Amino acid sequence: MSEKKTNKSRGLGRGLSALMADVGPEPSQAGAAAPRRADQMIPIEKIVANPDQPRRRFSQDDLDDLTNSIRQKGVIQPLIVRPREPDQYEIVAGERRWRAAQQAQLHELPVIVRYFDDTEVLEVAIIENIQRADLNAVEEAAGYRQLMEKFGHTQEKLSEALGKSRSHIANLMRLLSLPEDVLDLLREGHLSAGHARALITSENPSDLAKAVLKGGLSVRATEQLVKKQATEGAPKLAPKATAPEKDADTKALEGDLSANLRMKVSLSHKPGQEAGEMTIRYSSLDDLDTLCRLLSQA
Repeated sequence: MSEKKTNKSRGLGRGLSALMADVGPEPSQAGAAAPRRADQMIPIEKIVANPDQPRRRFSQDDLDDLTNSIRQKGVIQPLIVRPREPDQYEIVAGERRWRAAQQAQLHELPVIVRYFDDTEVLEVAIIENIQRADLNAVEEAAGYRQLMEKFGHTQEKLSEALGKSRSHIANLMRLLSLPEDVLDLLREGHLSAGHARALITSENPSDLAKAVLKGGLSVRATEQLVKKQATEGAPKLAPKATAPEKDADTKALEGDLSANLRMKVSLSHKPGQEAGEMTIRYSSLDDLDTLCRLLSQA
């Protein structure tokens, strides 16, 4: 179909509003411009969620508010979907409206059908949620990781496609190296992304996260706590054994490697030599399996 070919060649950096507006008249066979509806009504049971949706948590209070609005005014903004077999449509954008419509017991929903591939679906889903500030930091970082792992995107390509700086993407992905209990605190809003970034370099981020919550510490106070813990926890060694401070490039490389592997990576160069050591710390056997698989592909 001509529509499918046009969609697949379109860049995705324009955002959700441009995608929603990209529905115009379609020429008829006679060559005249015949207007067509931007959306169509589809039975709700034929619409299914996207299993790769970056947003994983939906506030029940927000859903209840949206459900009440839908009962009164209906679904004003159509969902974006793509055809799936057999006789189904997968949500590209609008899962929260779909969930609320189910609670409101609607039988059909307005949709715009688009012929997106898997990469475009994930990109549009991330764009929609980011533009509406619906993703927490962990969900946003996980979405970026999906694009990199499943579709071979680089941080530079993500930066161009999503309109985010490379440093923003890299800093968010570094959060995924934190333990799951700390990520849960971040997902639930008990910790901010700034607090979490400060905990990345800590040897025991879980314990420090509890101390941050108990003391109601600011991001700056959290950074100072991490530095203090690192100083007090360091073994008392002779001055000659003190490791030199790492340069900014080494620290940045450690951060990028940690974000890509989702494991803590440490680089150590021997003074005056080309040789050095790279230490990768894994927290589970699944992490070890992932690391072994990556190394075997090298």
